[in-house]
This record gives sequence, structure tokens and C-alpha cells, in this order.
Amino acid sequence: MLFFLRSQEVRMNYKATTENIKISVQENDFSIEKENHFLSNQAPETGAVVTFTGRVREFSEQPDVTGLFLEHYPGMTEKSLKRIIEQAQQRWDIQRIRVIHRIGSLAVEDQIVFVGVSSAHREAAFEAARYIMDYLKTEAPFWKKEITRSGEHWVEAREKDQTARARWSNPD
Repeated sequence: MLFFLRSQEVRMNYKATTENIKISVQENDFSIEKENHFLSNQAPETGAVVTFTGRVREFSEQPDVTGLFLEHYPGMTEKSLKRIIEQAQQRWDIQRIRVIHRIGSLAVEDQIVFVGVSSAHREAAFEAARYIMDYLKTEAPFWKKEITRSGEHWVEAREKDQTARARWSNPD
């Protein structure tokens, strides 16, 4: 059974850091420039840095989105993100990984998620970044409520996200 955590627990920020991996679940915005610096600074072996930044858009499930509210399950969410990164590391030769997912209230055009991967070669960096994002969308316990001019509603899981994730199970 899933349940939603509100009040103080939603406000908690989480950061897990090793020398080459950083995971954050946080309310605060992030700097793409700073995160890109982590992925490439003092890493002469790095030949590729691939990043993805997700943002709140005006049109999603409803045509008049004014913002989002994101919740997570503290502890479980971070374990899911760590597991996704470990699986990516088993599949590709990755040097550094940075994952940030924001929680709380966000407005249209705010950044929601950042996934960055560095590797010696572009193929590994592109594939690993896409893999992490596809699994993050389907496996990490985040809940998203769209705020519109006409009300609020929880966003359901999307089949296109499940289809994107399924491609990693198929050998072709």
C-alpha cells in the first residue's frame, strides 16, 4: 500500500555523495553549470558529459497547469535512486553520475530533475543518462500533483514511460 507523507517529512532534503556519485532529493533549485562542473572538473579521462534537465511545463495532463506539487517517500526514494544508479554502473563504463530530483511546490518553468553522466565515450554517457531517466520515471517513488486554474489532480503513471523503460529489457 502506498501512502503520502506530508508536512515536515516532505520538507526534508537528502544528499548522498561519494567521490563520483551525487544523489539529492531537495526542495531547492539547482545550478546546471555547477552540476556540469562536478561531472567534468579534474577528470582528464572524461570524453563525454551528457545531461538532462526536466522542467515544469504549462501543458501536461491538463491544458492550464500553473504549477506542480511533488511528494516522495523518504528513505525508499533514495534507495530506489541508488539502485537505479548501481544498475547503470553495471551496464556502462561511467565515471561520474549526478541525480537531483526536487520535491515540494514548483511553478511553471521551474527545474524538476537533473540527470548527468560522464564517461570516456559518448555512447556510454548517452545510454546511461537515458536509462537512469527512464527508470527514475517508473521506479522511484515520487508523486506529482498538477495545480491548474480549475483545481488539482494527481498525475497517473504514463504508458509511454513504461514503454521507454521496457526497451532496456529487450536485447535489441
